[in-house]
Amino acid sequence: MSRNPRIVVWNEFRHERENPVVRRIYPDGIHTAIMNALRRDGFSDVRSATLDEPEHGLPPEVLEETDVLLWWGHRHHDDVSDAVVKRVHDRVLRGMGLVVLHSGHFSKIFKRLMGTACSVNWRADGERERVWVVKPEHPVAEGLGRYFELEQEEMYGEVFEIPEPDELVFLSWFAGGEVFRSGCCYTRGRGRIFYFRPGHETFPTYHDATVQRVIGNAARWVAPHAIAQDPSANIRRDPLEPLHNGRAG
Repeated sequence: MSRNPRIVVWNEFRHERENPVVRRIYPDGIHTAIMNALRRDGFSDVRSATLDEPEHGLPPEVLEETDVLLWWGHRHHDDVSDAVVKRVHDRVLRGMGLVVLHSGHFSKIFKRLMGTACSVNWRADGERERVWVVKPEHPVAEGLGRYFELEQEEMYGEVFEIPEPDELVFLSWFAGGEVFRSGCCYTRGRGRIFYFRPGHETFPTYHDATVQRVIGNAARWVAPHAIAQDPSANIRRDPLEPLHNGRAG
C-alpha cells in the first residue's frame, strides 16, 4: 500500500447548515476542517462525502477506490441507507481502514461492526477534557505527551457499551468527574478500526493541532497494506496431490 492512502472524510453536513453556532466554527463543514488538516499533514489524496449526496457520497466505485474512511455522524444516523452501511461493512472486512469520530459511536456502521449497543452517558456542558495517553508506544499516539487537554468538550462517560478494545490508546477524564475509553483499536476481518472520542460540533475541537495530529496518525495506522478481493467467499480448491480413495499418494 502506498504511503499516501486514498482517504474519504464522511460527514452528515447538516449541523453546519442548520445551526449558526456550528456554522461559525466550521463555515465550510466539519469535513473540510478535517480534510485541510490531513492535507497539511502530508496526505494528498483526500476527498469528502456527505449524507445528502446520492448514495451518501459512497457509491460502489468510490468505496472501491477508498483506503481509509473517516466517519462523523450525530443526529441523523437513521437516515443512512442500510445498503450503504452494508457496502462500507463489506469493504472494512476486505481491508479498508475506518476511523470513527465522536458521535459516530452510535452510527449504524460502528454498531454493526461492534455487534453491541455502543451507548454512552453524555452531557454537553462544554467542560474540560483531559485525554491521557495510556499506550504511548502505539502509532496513533506518535508525537504526543503524557496527555492533552481540550478546554471545552461534550462529556462522554462510562459505561461505554462496546466490546473490549484490542488496544486502548486514550482514556479521557472530564471536569465533572467521569472517565471514558476515548481511543479504541479494533480489527474486523482484514480491516483496522480506530474510534476517537473528541469532536462535538459546537466546540472547535477539529481546529486543535493535537486532535488533528491524532486523526492523521489514525489514518496512517488503519491504512491497509492490501485490499482482499473477496475474503467472504468460500472457494473450492482442487487437491495439490493426486487422491486415491480420498487419500493423497
